Amino acid sequence: MSDTSTEELEDQADASVAEMSEALDDGNVSEDEDSRILNQDEIDSLLGFDDDMDDGSSDSGVMALINSAMVNYERLPMLDIVFDRLVRLMSTSLRNLTSDNVEVSLDQVSTVRFGDYMNSIPLPAMLSVFKAEEWDNQGLIVTDSALIYSVVDVLLGGRKGTPAIRIEGRPYTTIETKLVERMVQVTLSDLSSAFDPLSPVSFNLDRIETNPRFSTITQAGNACVLARLRIDMGDRGGRVEVIIPYATLEPIRELLLQMFMGEKFGRDSIWENHLTQELHQTDVQLQAVLGEKTLLLDELLNWKIGTQVMFNTFVDDELELRCGNVPMFRGPVGQKQGKIAVQIDKYVQKHEDDED
Repeated sequence: MSDTSTEELEDQADASVAEMSEALDDGNVSEDEDSRILNQDEIDSLLGFDDDMDDGSSDSGVMALINSAMVNYERLPMLDIVFDRLVRLMSTSLRNLTSDNVEVSLDQVSTVRFGDYMNSIPLPAMLSVFKAEEWDNQGLIVTDSALIYSVVDVLLGGRKGTPAIRIEGRPYTTIETKLVERMVQVTLSDLSSAFDPLSPVSFNLDRIETNPRFSTITQAGNACVLARLRIDMGDRGGRVEVIIPYATLEPIRELLLQMFMGEKFGRDSIWENHLTQELHQTDVQLQAVLGEKTLLLDELLNWKIGTQVMFNTFVDDELELRCGNVPMFRGPVGQKQGKIAVQIDKYVQKHEDDED
């Protein structure tokens, strides 16, 4: 934040404190009551402008409120099931890949801003950009350095019980990149299988980057789903983080909102049958409309006893039967056993009502 904006906020805070003081004075509030005016240091601390926090390591006050204004996106219950399936599938697949005892665990599934997450990635790391073909969007898999060296050590026949040797400060070699790419391909295949019960999707690896600037897949302020996975291979291991923007998941958002698989089929058939039987025994009143006419209110008020109203209805016209305000049937009128009767001749469709 610039010095100018800082000074403006401080001036506004001073003005607010002065107004509060004047309000207290106008209200005849005694000085003996528990009223207190903040000094400049306390105002700076409240607004998050302490000199001790110039390094930006932490936020407080107003800045903390602004930065914590993460959009609370709706919960997607089915994602937990998808990532649980991913953990089980990866455990088996990585055991087959490494011929070692591999344990995969899910630490947490959370929502983060893409820009905040990219700034928090501990480097060096490998960032694998993948594309969801059916959804026409992208996601990201981040592999930390500990897991990179562990995978290289295991796949190249390193001894068990010996921690992987890390060589910091140098770029990853082609061999290391290719070995990690094999693990990422296995992970993407398992991720596709985890989504299959919901919606078939193919995740294909696009590229592998080591610089977060070159692996931007969405805008910094967009919300993303972050799944943190822990992979242990004896004394070796590391973390894999799968980050998927909400925009990528939008095509299957309705499916992810389900509380359980096939939720739309989880109805109570016993209650449905009972309701159907009761509806069939319900009394319904039908009205036969002999004629309709639109009049002005002035003419209606002039009606007297004996006033005759002429309708444009003839003897051969079909009458309309209504249930409430909904037209149901049409048919000719006649007599049966000394009573006026209407023979149902046709059913009134909705499009007929629209045309009328």
